[in-house]
Amino acid sequence: MQPVIILFAKAPIPGRVKTRLQPTLSAASAAALYEGFVWDMIQRLQSVTGAVLELHTDIPTDAWAASGVAQLLQSEGGLQLKMLHALDQALLRGHPKAIILGTDAPTLPVAHVEHLLASKADVALGPTDDGGYYAVAARKTHLCMFDDVAWSGPLTLEHTLRAIERCNLTVELGPRWWDIDEPQDLERLATSPDLPPRTTQWFAEYYNQMVSRPK
Repeated sequence: MQPVIILFAKAPIPGRVKTRLQPTLSAASAAALYEGFVWDMIQRLQSVTGAVLELHTDIPTDAWAASGVAQLLQSEGGLQLKMLHALDQALLRGHPKAIILGTDAPTLPVAHVEHLLASKADVALGPTDDGGYYAVAARKTHLCMFDDVAWSGPLTLEHTLRAIERCNLTVELGPRWWDIDEPQDLERLATSPDLPPRTTQWFAEYYNQMVSRPK
């Protein structure tokens, strides 16, 4: 059986996604950006060789139904429980490795994902510039591998590394990348040389209105 790539996403409901980009963006434009991110991530991840792709959403949504990607619901509970459950279930189904990715890095190179999938460590993490990580890949799990992690902060990666090491699992860091959480990240994204199609479309429709808005 092939490794499985699990893309974690939320239903693109205005006011529930990309809230740190507000009020720079309206709730509607932030939700449109997020929906585009997921489309671009799906397209990019479908090109990873030797792996199958699943989309795991927080609640039922048909936002990306046309992609044809298998769609499952995330488990109940916080992010720690959701990720551990998704990894455990994938490995129990017979996949030799499972990797969970978030949706905030639409320019993520496919090679970075393939690097994490090729790791021989029990767990491999893809670090981001802000102290978090864009992906976690596992061939083994432990009930406590995400214990005491402060999520969405500058120490998220450090806390996760410590938790994994306490579980006596081997861990490796993959290539670093960056994600889009804060308004200043949009400026970096706008000048990216590898802007994917749905994100490009969003910039054409929304970004010019945003930067021309009176201060």
